[in-house]
Amino acid sequence: MCLRTLDAVNTTPEPMVRRALGAALQRWASSGVGVVRVLDRHGFGTVESGQLLAVSASGKVAGRLYLGALDAVAVPLAAAAIAKPITRLAHVAEAPAVAAGLACSGGATLLGHPLPAEAAAELGAALAEGRLAALASTADGGHHLVLTGPELTKVVGSLGDAAVDDTVVALARQLARRGATITERIVEGGLDVLLDLWVPVPTVLVVGSGAIGDALLAQAGLLGWVGERVTDLATARKAVAEFTDADVLVLLDHAPAFDALLVDGLRRGRGFIGALGSRHTQTARRRRLNTAGLTSAELDRLHGPVGLDLGARTPAETAVSIVAEIIAGRAGRPGTALATTDGRIGS
Repeated sequence: MCLRTLDAVNTTPEPMVRRALGAALQRWASSGVGVVRVLDRHGFGTVESGQLLAVSASGKVAGRLYLGALDAVAVPLAAAAIAKPITRLAHVAEAPAVAAGLACSGGATLLGHPLPAEAAAELGAALAEGRLAALASTADGGHHLVLTGPELTKVVGSLGDAAVDDTVVALARQLARRGATITERIVEGGLDVLLDLWVPVPTVLVVGSGAIGDALLAQAGLLGWVGERVTDLATARKAVAEFTDADVLVLLDHAPAFDALLVDGLRRGRGFIGALGSRHTQTARRRRLNTAGLTSAELDRLHGPVGLDLGARTPAETAVSIVAEIIAGRAGRPGTALATTDGRIGS
């Protein structure tokens, strides 16, 4: 079986890789699919969650793990996993890891398992269309569960026990509220389950004009997010009415008329709602929002002034601070310095 070269893999953004993977899963579902996922890892630096590689019965490959650096182990593992679950240890030395685009060397425990036809088709459709989706399996790869839909309401497959299914489904839905793609190994209460949750790429809605908006849209582009700018209230309200948990509003315009947009967003309770402005502007705005009938709990969801305290002075630096707060919020992190924490980096 021919392996892809790293140069051909690394230049494609992760969302595009995921959509192509989804389309491939749909095509291959009825003839047999083996998938490989990351059960555990150490090293490699910061890597994206939701890594998934698939191989068809005819040997075709879709998706990737850690920018292709694990292909030598992962591709044959996926092919073997069409028939039965299997695990393998993989290690990548410093030089090939850096050449692939990773920060450093590392090792991983890879889980390969078959993906039944109905599950492959359902997961494939969701990934191809950029919809919310999750794949859970027992750590031995013997049982699988796929969740899709706006609230992960469609359930395909089982983890072998109805109570376990209920627990994992509830946890997946809870994690989905964070609005971030994750890989989580659940080892508690007798469970040992690997959960991959894929959240659609966020749309950043910038309301207002100016250099900060330009810089923010540029930052969104670097992250592979969708950026959109509007300046009129009616269009902005229509967009916020369709927000998912993954979406972002950053209000730049200080005009009181745009309070209505914040009321819409905060009452809807979906997505990240942020507003630029000085302390004085924020105090006046919150006073108006409170008069408009928003509760304390609803007002607590407003990120204003939006952004982390990075000492930003330029529009570009301000955009970085805003994006940093969005990323931290999606991951459920406080946005503190890594040196002051002791948890896993990048998880």
